[in-house]
Amino acid sequence: MRSTLQRLVLLIILLAGSVLGAAAPAQAKNSQIDGTAFFDSTPGVSCPAPPPEYDSYPALVMQGSLEGCWYTHIEQARTTNGNVYLEQGRELFVGSLDGGPEGSFTTTYRFEAKLAADGTEVRGRCQHPIVRGSGTGGFAGATGRLDFKDIIGEEITYVYRGHISLP
Repeated sequence: MRSTLQRLVLLIILLAGSVLGAAAPAQAKNSQIDGTAFFDSTPGVSCPAPPPEYDSYPALVMQGSLEGCWYTHIEQARTTNGNVYLEQGRELFVGSLDGGPEGSFTTTYRFEAKLAADGTEVRGRCQHPIVRGSGTGGFAGATGRLDFKDIIGEEITYVYRGHISLP
């Protein structure tokens, strides 16, 4: 009787485990990303012309984990009395992740920069959460966030890092 009861309990546990296992969602692929970016110095050469709603700046050429073009639309900008420049908006990335299939996604962003008295940038950074449901092609279902840091030199360039999860 005891071994029959033990077998029955084991069978119930196994059945419950397989039902729960079948209901578990597939694991998303979470990619840590990093790279560099710079303004397309000759618009239309490295990146196609920006869509009209994303033409606040020349396109950024993205290199590294993300290969493609980054377009920006400024929605709000202001400078504080303490010479801090604050900007918010939305962006569009078109390209690929680690050489995978082409696609696109949009982000919202917040940019902060410390300005010198003459208005030149001393340092800056921004955060770019991916808009849920905005991904297409190779970025369908993408979620995540990228952070950019401004590298101040003769020309401003950028380093980025973050993560992107794909279903």
